Amino acid sequence: MADHWNRGHGAVDDMLDAENKRMSENLAIKVSRLKSIAYEIDKEAEEQNSYLDGMDSNFLSATGLLTGSVKRFSTMVRSGRDNRKILCYVSVGLVLVFFILYYLVRRIQY
Repeated sequence: MADHWNRGHGAVDDMLDAENKRMSENLAIKVSRLKSIAYEIDKEAEEQNSYLDGMDSNFLSATGLLTGSVKRFSTMVRSGRDNRKILCYVSVGLVLVFFILYYLVRRIQY
């Protein structure tokens, strides 16, 4: 009887070992997938950070350009009457250019 019990117990052990091996292989596959996903996330985060750093430098240069333009514009407004005439002509010209470009863009879209 004890011999029968050991054989039955051995079959159960073999079955449990096979199940453990199958589950460990599934776990290894899932861990491998998670590792590759984590690597891809890290790579994407690094690319996005470098892109944002480039945008930061572009914004800083645009800010410098706009600051200089505003200073020159303020100086021109504060100066004499002749500069105010030029400023009005430039403003009217820019408005006209805007409307012409708007008209052309609308015409091209339809």
